[in-house]
Amino acid sequence: MKIFIIIGAINAFLAVALGAFGAHGLEGKLEPKYLEVWKTGVTYQMFHALGLIAIGIIGRNIPVSSLLSWSGWTMLIGIILFSGSLYILSTSGIKILGAITPFGGIAFLISWVLLIVFAVKHL
Repeated sequence: MKIFIIIGAINAFLAVALGAFGAHGLEGKLEPKYLEVWKTGVTYQMFHALGLIAIGIIGRNIPVSSLLSWSGWTMLIGIILFSGSLYILSTSGIKILGAITPFGGIAFLISWVLLIVFAVKHL
């Protein structure tokens, strides 16, 4: 479960860096609507980075559970698909990338449901 703390911390670092880049490096270079898209990606990345860290902490004192592990991996997939597609969409303007974003949202939802099921069964 240590891997989820590490992955979560890396994603939290990236969310801060990408947030700062958006605020200082992209302001005035992107249309306001695309800057908001960028901010949405940063926000969701940070929330789910914290979710990954929580999964790692929860799993430290509990025997390895596939539910908890899958929750972490689907959360990471959600960050990549959701936030990643929003970052690329906002900087490229390629609207078809918006079709990928919901798959990331679904991955987020699945990860939280898996965490709920894990908690009901093991905590």
